[in-house]
Amino acid sequence: MSTQDKWITVCSDTDLVTNSGVCALLNEQQIALFKIKSANSEQVFAVSNWDPIGKANVLYRGLLGSVEKVNVIISPLYKQRYCLVSGLCLDDEAIKLVVYPVRIEQNQVQLQLVD
Repeated sequence: MSTQDKWITVCSDTDLVTNSGVCALLNEQQIALFKIKSANSEQVFAVSNWDPIGKANVLYRGLLGSVEKVNVIISPLYKQRYCLVSGLCLDDEAIKLVVYPVRIEQNQVQLQLVD
């Protein structure tokens, strides 16, 4: 089975909170899910909930923002900014979050497993 076949339903899209985060447990890994809605678009992102600097599962509680039109999550502990697309820490490029492909199919939020 290829990675592209490994989509897992995590929750309903109504479980997501617009412009905020929620946490889901997938294969014993905490995943932070974010639904960002602007005037003309809606996007869903999924990253590891583990804050590698603060050493805690807290990123779903972080602040959403943007840096030069890039959507970021700001850690609630030490305020590092992580790109929601790449997972790269904008404040320390040696640190990167795991990013999960995410989609909404028939009102269900699905994540693609990362090998």
